[in-house]
Amino acid sequence: MHQEPAHRPTPPFDAPAARKLRLALGMGPEHVAYGMRTSFGLPHVTPDLVLTWERGLASPGHGELVALAGVLWCSVSELIGAPRTLREHRIARGLAAEDVARAVGLQLLAYIRMEEADEWRGSERQSAALAEVLELSLADHVTVTGREPKLAQMLRGAVTTRWQAYVRPVGKLLPMERRVVGHALRALHTEYQGRMVKTLSWAGGAVTLDADAGHDFLDRIVDRFWTTIRHDGAPEARPRPDGG
Repeated sequence: MHQEPAHRPTPPFDAPAARKLRLALGMGPEHVAYGMRTSFGLPHVTPDLVLTWERGLASPGHGELVALAGVLWCSVSELIGAPRTLREHRIARGLAAEDVARAVGLQLLAYIRMEEADEWRGSERQSAALAEVLELSLADHVTVTGREPKLAQMLRGAVTTRWQAYVRPVGKLLPMERRVVGHALRALHTEYQGRMVKTLSWAGGAVTLDADAGHDFLDRIVDRFWTTIRHDGAPEARPRPDGG
């Protein structure tokens, strides 16, 4: 079985969640430390270390995270923030690299290399299998498979020019109905253009535009797109084996 290096970074640790779960069980940091030492063979864990994690001053490693979840009677996913990378999503589901590689039909070493490079290179069918085994939403799947930069570029073009020209390309990139995509792009375009109009000012008798206006909107355009989709109540489709 492949052993992950101890120095590998773990998903973002949710310190407040860990403390809340401990208190809900009526446990002190000494009880957590004792459980991790005796039940999971981690003799270095002390009450002070547990408090250090809970205060956000340090994060548990992967083995420590699994043990902490065991002592707190929760899943690993309850102790981490929103995962972003392929490895973070796998750990959030409590899966070993072997499990995911087998499920998507990849050699273990090939899958591990993708994780280490944070660059998914699987086929469309393997991508669909990845979404299934990691229970990825469409938004997460776009991020994990490296399509987010391309989506962001399209969305910026849609809100700064003619949104209608981007309905088909965005709809092809994402397995969503073009009607849903069109509605979201039109809403984003309207919001962005409205923001830009409000930043117009007069200088020397001519209309000028604040160069910084709308930058924040464009920087977070992908998040705004998914928020708009959810607000409209459109279901987030899962990737299909044919990539459609």
